[in-house]
Amino acid sequence: MTEKKLPPGQSWRNDLVVYDINAVPPLDLKDYRLRLFGRLRNPCTLSWEELQGLPRVQVRADFHCVEGWSVPDLVWEGVPASAIVFLTRPEPDVVWVLVHGYDGYTTNVPFAYFARPDTLLAFSLNGAPLPPHHGWPLRLVVPSLYAWKSAKYLVALEFLSELRRGYWEEKGYHDVGDPWREERRWR
Repeated sequence: MTEKKLPPGQSWRNDLVVYDINAVPPLDLKDYRLRLFGRLRNPCTLSWEELQGLPRVQVRADFHCVEGWSVPDLVWEGVPASAIVFLTRPEPDVVWVLVHGYDGYTTNVPFAYFARPDTLLAFSLNGAPLPPHHGWPLRLVVPSLYAWKSAKYLVALEFLSELRRGYWEEKGYHDVGDPWREERRWR
């Protein structure tokens, strides 16, 4: 068996490390809403039930943290980002998606990475409902970027025609965050 390839500066570990910037208030799924807004031809707000009615995919991917650890072969299930793109019809000038978490966290994701086939809005991890400390009820998962771009507690996606930095990007983290290019910090 061949060794899996790691991005530069990473080492394997067996499980995810939990990071949060704020305490997460309780949330009842009957009150859950995902707001899709910004430079869209069809902005909308989806309930939990409406989200469950969208197409589903499973994505098996490694998960890379900017702090140097990676977890191999996680299986995420949820709504493919492509279904959100199809539903909302972004304007041609959209180049960024600002991701908003229920805890106040934000991160910017290049639209080209958001629209990739392996990006999804996950509600399941390794065959079980997403655990609360890993982003329940919904987490954006962008396997092609460092984990800080895979925002937990997802409540809104804002489609933008220009760069607006999120929480870590304002503190000097790279705007893109590609682990294969070691795009950790830009300042």
